[in-house]
Amino acid sequence: MCGIVGYIGKNKAVPYLIEGLSKLEYRGYDSAGIAVNIGGEVKVYKTKGRLKNLENIIDMDMDTVLGIGHTRWATHGAPSDLNAHPHTNLNDTIAVIHNGIIENYMEIKEWLMHDKKIAFKSETDTEVIAHLIDYYYEGDLLRAVRKAVDRMEGAYAIGVIAKDEPERLVAVRKDSPLIVGLGENENFIASDIPALLKYTREILLIENDEFVDLTKDSVTIYNSLGQVQERDIYKVTWDIDAAEKEGFEHFTLKEIFEQPKGVKETLFRRLNGTGKLAMEGIRLTAEELSNINKIYIVACGTAYHAGLIGRRAIEAFAKIPVECDVASEFRYRDPFIDDRTLFIAVSQSGETLDTLQSLREAKRKGARVMSIVNVVGSSVARESDDLFYTWAGPEIGVASTKAFTTQLIAFYLVAIHFGHLNGALSDMDYTELIDELKTMPEKFEQVLSKSEEIQKLAARQFNNEKVFFMGRGVDSDLALEGSLKLKEISYINSFAIPAGELKHGTIALIEDETFVVSLATQDRLYEKMLSNIKEVKARGAHVFAVAKEGHGQIEKVSDEVFYIPRTSDAFAPLLAIVPLQLFAYYVSTLRGNDVDKPRNLAKSVTVE
Repeated sequence: MCGIVGYIGKNKAVPYLIEGLSKLEYRGYDSAGIAVNIGGEVKVYKTKGRLKNLENIIDMDMDTVLGIGHTRWATHGAPSDLNAHPHTNLNDTIAVIHNGIIENYMEIKEWLMHDKKIAFKSETDTEVIAHLIDYYYEGDLLRAVRKAVDRMEGAYAIGVIAKDEPERLVAVRKDSPLIVGLGENENFIASDIPALLKYTREILLIENDEFVDLTKDSVTIYNSLGQVQERDIYKVTWDIDAAEKEGFEHFTLKEIFEQPKGVKETLFRRLNGTGKLAMEGIRLTAEELSNINKIYIVACGTAYHAGLIGRRAIEAFAKIPVECDVASEFRYRDPFIDDRTLFIAVSQSGETLDTLQSLREAKRKGARVMSIVNVVGSSVARESDDLFYTWAGPEIGVASTKAFTTQLIAFYLVAIHFGHLNGALSDMDYTELIDELKTMPEKFEQVLSKSEEIQKLAARQFNNEKVFFMGRGVDSDLALEGSLKLKEISYINSFAIPAGELKHGTIALIEDETFVVSLATQDRLYEKMLSNIKEVKARGAHVFAVAKEGHGQIEKVSDEVFYIPRTSDAFAPLLAIVPLQLFAYYVSTLRGNDVDKPRNLAKSVTVE
C-alpha cells in the first residue's frame, strides 16, 4: 500500500522526494504530500489525488536538503487534503509520514484530546504519532520517537523530521517495509527499492522493531533495546529499466509479455548441468520430509490462487496432504500445527501482513516454514527456514501477472523435488516432468503471439456486465484467478465456480448473452466440460472456451475458442492464464480505466 520516501544530503531534497514517490505510484494511493525543513521551519505540502497535483503546488527548486514524502491509500479517514500525509503537531515543528495502522490510536487520541487538550485536524491514525512525538520531545528526536513507539500498537513504517534538528531524519519499522539507501554525502529512506534505484544500489534492509538515525554522512541502526546493529549492505543487481515500460502502453501489458522470461529464469536457475533440480534455498532432507504429515499453503489474493494450484501439484507428485487457506482467515482459526507440519507462505512482495503474521503463528506452534517470494530480503523471506525466490523481476502493475506464473513454476518444482525426495516419483517421471517444464517458455511465446485474438474478443465483450468463469479440476482454481483479474482492472462484477456446481444454483443466473469463460484444459475432464458448456449455451450464454490444441470438438459447442499448446494437465494453468490476463487487460483499456493503478487497490497490503 502507501509509499514513503525520505532524503537528507548535500542536494536539494524536493526533486529526490518527487522522483521517489513517482516510482512508488504502482503501490496504489489517493493523495500525496511532502514535508521539508527549510529556513528553520517545517513546511508541509499535500493534496488529494495524483502526484501531479502535488507537483503543481510546490517549488521543485526549494532550498532544502531534508524532507520526507508520502503517497497515501486511505484507511482512517476519506481521501482529502487534510487527511493526506505528512501530518504535524500543533505548532508544525514535527512532521510524520506513516505506512500501516496504529491499532490503539483512538485510545491515544482520546488521552491527547482530553488530558492534553490537543485539537486534531484530520481523521487519521497517523496524526496521533506527530502529537505523541511532540509530547515526548525534549531536543532529541530519536529519543522522542522511541518513547512514542512504546505507546503504540499496530503495524508501521515511520519517517520523522523536526524543526529544531535540520540535519537529522529518524525512521522506525514494525511489520511494514522500510529500507535505507546509502549515497555519498546523502542518505535515503523508502518503502521499496524502485524509489531509490536512480540514486543508489546500496541498500540496508531494516528489520522489525528497529530505529534508524540518519544524517547526510551517517546511518545508525538501533534495536528496541537501543543497541547499535551492524548490517550488511545489500547491492541491487537488477536494472532500473526493469521497472520502466520500455515502449509498452502499460506496465501490466509489459509484465504479461515478460512471463516467458520470468518462467525461464525461475526454472533454469534451479537446474544443474545434469538436468537435475538444484534447490539451494530448500534444505529439507529426505528424512525431514518423511516426518512431515501435512502441508499448509497460506497466501492472499493471486498468491492464494497459485497456492490452490500448487496444492494439487504437491498432492499429485509428492503424495502429501495439503491444505490451502487465505492468510486473513488462517490467522484466526487456531489451525492444527505441530513439528510435523510444513507451512508454505506465498507472497510477491514478502511483506503481506496477514501472510507474515500467519507465518509467525505457524512458527510459534512448531512448524517448519518455507516461503515462495519474489523480493529478495523481504520479511517473509528473512523469517523462513527454507526459501524459494521467484525470478519475476520487479512487478509494477497492481494486478499481479508474472508473479503468478513464476509462483506456479515454484510450486511445480517444489512438488517434483518433494516427490523425487520421498520416492513418490520415479527417476523417469522426475525427468519427464522437468523436460516438459523446459518447453514452457517457448509455449508461452506461442500463446502471446495470438494476443490479437484476445484483443478482438475484448472489443466485442468489453461492455458485457454479465461474466463468469467455470472449469473443472485445476481449471476451477484457475477460473478464480481469471475472474479476479477481470474484477481488479475492469471493475466488472465477475465470479468463478467449479463447473460441476452449475446446477446447484449458479445456472439460475444464465440468460441471453451472459458471457461465460469456460476452461477445458484437463484431458480427463474434457467430456464433462463439453456437457457443462452445452448447459449454459442452451440458456442463451455466449461461451468463450480455452482448450488444448487437438480438442477441436469444443468448437461445436462454443462461440469462440482459444487454443493453448498441448501440455500435461498439471502444467496447463501456466499457459491457460495468459489469454485470461490479456482479456482483462484489453477490457480494462477499452473501458478507459487506469490499468496499472486500479481504484481502491494497493500493490502490497501491509495492514489487515
